[in-house]
Amino acid sequence: MPTSAQLVAFLAASVVFIALPGPSVLFAIGRALTVGRRDALLSVTGNALGLLVQVACVAVGLGALVETSATAYTVLKLVGAGYVIYLGIQAIRHRADARLALAAPDTAGAANPWRAIWAGFVVGATNPKTIVFFAAFLPQFMNDAAPATPQLLLLGLLFGILALCQDSILALVASQARTWFSRSPKRLDQLSVTGGVAMVGLGTGLALEGTVSKA
Repeated sequence: MPTSAQLVAFLAASVVFIALPGPSVLFAIGRALTVGRRDALLSVTGNALGLLVQVACVAVGLGALVETSATAYTVLKLVGAGYVIYLGIQAIRHRADARLALAAPDTAGAANPWRAIWAGFVVGATNPKTIVFFAAFLPQFMNDAAPATPQLLLLGLLFGILALCQDSILALVASQARTWFSRSPKRLDQLSVTGGVAMVGLGTGLALEGTVSKA
């Protein structure tokens, strides 16, 4: 299993990533502003379930790979660090996305609770960027002295729980604070920039750590 230090680092990094205005965050905001609190929370739950399906698929494939090739493990870590930096730069470049989503949110309703869950599940399970993200992100916090697949499943489960909690809180806040967001939607821009800078710093640290460990 991951060490205590790796788990703490993983949880801290996950909180930063989940808070960024990406597809899941924009989805939670859009649902909260259009279909109400109950259906927004159901959609967020469905989204988390979809993420868990992706985690299971990624964990099985990556676990087999990193357990059979030390070189593949090292390359994956370095590529993942580069992808984290890329995500941070993209978050800064596209910092207005959340504001635009707020101005023109999704207007699809979901009166049936199962339809709300299904809508969230589809978003969570079919986003190809999330699969790439998990493949790049999760291995950064693995203990290479332990079996890979159980660690990836554990980290993915923790990430899904964190995503569910944070997106639910965001949906609740958004449903109660539409006027507040509308008065100063650029606050979401500032969130994107701050998170993007944190991601670039994290990715740089991961890359340097990988380089040092190889020496």
